[in-house]
Amino acid sequence: MPVTNRLKNQHLLWRAAFGPMAENAAALDTIKPADLWQLLLETSSSKPEKLEVADNLIAGLSNGVKDLVALDKAGKMDEETKKERQQKMRQQSKDDIRNLNILWLDEMINSEAQLREKLSLFWHGHFSCRVINSYFQQELLHIIRTHALGNFGDLLKAVSKSPAMIQFLNNQQNKKKKPNENFAREVMELFTLGRGHYSETDIKEAARAFTGWGFNLDGKFENRAYFHDEEAKTIFGQTGNFNGDDVLNILLKEKQTAKHITSKLYSFLVNEKPDESKIDWLSSRFFKSNYDIKYLLSDIFMSDWFYEQKNIGNHIKSPIELLVGLRRLIPLKMENDNAQLLFQKLLGQILFYPPNVAGWPGGRNWIDSSTLMLRLRIPAFITSSEKLNIRAKSDDDVNMGQTDAAYRTGGIGIDWPAVYKLFDSIPREDLVKAIADVLWQTGNRPEAKMLAAFVNEQSREDYIRTTILRLMATPEYQLC
Repeated sequence: MPVTNRLKNQHLLWRAAFGPMAENAAALDTIKPADLWQLLLETSSSKPEKLEVADNLIAGLSNGVKDLVALDKAGKMDEETKKERQQKMRQQSKDDIRNLNILWLDEMINSEAQLREKLSLFWHGHFSCRVINSYFQQELLHIIRTHALGNFGDLLKAVSKSPAMIQFLNNQQNKKKKPNENFAREVMELFTLGRGHYSETDIKEAARAFTGWGFNLDGKFENRAYFHDEEAKTIFGQTGNFNGDDVLNILLKEKQTAKHITSKLYSFLVNEKPDESKIDWLSSRFFKSNYDIKYLLSDIFMSDWFYEQKNIGNHIKSPIELLVGLRRLIPLKMENDNAQLLFQKLLGQILFYPPNVAGWPGGRNWIDSSTLMLRLRIPAFITSSEKLNIRAKSDDDVNMGQTDAAYRTGGIGIDWPAVYKLFDSIPREDLVKAIADVLWQTGNRPEAKMLAAFVNEQSREDYIRTTILRLMATPEYQLC
């Protein structure tokens, strides 16, 4: 299949954003990919507003912690009351994370800053963090969204000092004479160098450098000097009285860090099958730019090879990409937020609940027999009042209302006229191909006669609507 201008632009929008919106999809036939890339940069240039669900810890979670500590020390709280208070605080935090999930999902769907939100989703997986403190999660998300397109070094340092990450990786317990290696190990293995590019000695010594990094009851980073190991450490052959900032700077001076980050972005944005020559070229320029993320992205999206057929339609949409992309093309409001959380859980990607420190594995891991069948049914579920009768499995700290057996997921206020307008100039006999050109990034194209038994032909609008829903309920639509 020829790589048309529309296909190139949709490829860019699926990789650098969450797919086209109904009201601007028609322009994709004529706008140049270079101009579309500039538009993506411009609309994501401003600093994001913080998505807030927990005002502050003093008035919220921290206040509860302080009360517990004070009452416990004064001997005024029995064990049962203490457990009840702790459970109430945990539940409030889970509710807040649930609300943060929905707020961010809405931002991905509706924000003009598509590039920023797409890269934020990447960094959300790269800097995987699972804690039930809603304020910590809120602040970490703001760090990621603020630095998503900026400087990787700044992003790394801000994330590493976030109470969320310090708690998740146990650095609050990292003290001189009793170092905890977890934080130092993951900073090297996951955040910077990648596995196999450091020694156990490097980790042990770096852990000593990170001693003292923690947070206070107000949820702010605190460098606790009395817990810091002041003696000399040797890391990557360099010796000195290093602290945590010194370690991060040492890691950023390693070209392997640039290559590891570039490799992960190449897999996320281009192709899961690595092209070492292109990754080497990209990472070298990324390193020389002092880790300018936009510079790396421009190198990727403005390269001719990005638009080669082998790189188009080969990416299995993550659950978030699938849900957000579908709702961008079919503008609707869902009457039940819990249903959106349930879809995330059933499909295997709940925002703020990565499976482990390595994040979501992605790729073919998104698909198995049960998730594929559900994916194919989603368009019908979210555009009707049909009940979704599925019970989600329980999962330790994930309990945000997704375990009920049935939800009405129906969409309300669907703006179908905006979708119909996209095909105004298309003759009836060419509608199936035109709709498939918008929905499918693969080389396959359906024949109208094969769809005849599954679509409503009473009117042009019925035909467009039912054809769209039918083509969304296909394996081809799972790819971008």
